[in-house]
Amino acid sequence: MSNRAFLVPGLLALVLAAGACSSPPPPTPTPSPDQTVGTQVYVTAYTWQDNTPAGSPIISHPVLHKTAGGTGTYEDPVTVAVGHSLATGQDVLDFAPGTRIYLPHVRRYFIVEDTCGDGPTPQDGACHTGAEEFGDASIWLDMWIGGEGESGRSARQCTFKVTGVHRAVFDPPDNYVVATGNGVIHDGKCDSGYGNELVTK
Repeated sequence: MSNRAFLVPGLLALVLAAGACSSPPPPTPTPSPDQTVGTQVYVTAYTWQDNTPAGSPIISHPVLHKTAGGTGTYEDPVTVAVGHSLATGQDVLDFAPGTRIYLPHVRRYFIVEDTCGDGPTPQDGACHTGAEEFGDASIWLDMWIGGEGESGRSARQCTFKVTGVHRAVFDPPDNYVVATGNGVIHDGKCDSGYGNELVTK
């Protein structure tokens, strides 16, 4: 819906007669939509070394990838794990598999393809609950950062670097800037630290 204002003809005539048709005041600037979307989420990361099972890229709800992966573009988003619940006897994810999410602090798109939280009551544990303990966020996302071929120490250091409360855009447009490289860990580098500003192409 447009924000344009309309005057009925009779009211317009009264305004003109009153001489109020001099230059209208300048419009009040409104923030760019890119600066008003998004929500604060608590972001953690998991790697090849600490996945379940360890030393594998296995995921629970494949959509675009058979195993965890992705470069981070809109067309090839990186796998992200979300909380889930077995309280009903069914495995219900906090966000539907296939949901796309953009995280500006790593400048990559992600796609829900995995779950975070093990055991018979994952709804009582990490990712489904507890985000508020780490800052002003109620949603917890666990992003895949890879790390195959990296040392366990190097991969852990990258998880620490990307962890925190950050901005996230759910069901984002496809025009946000994407960092180069194949995923968050690539070429021996932990690619993050871009901040929470949304930058478009």
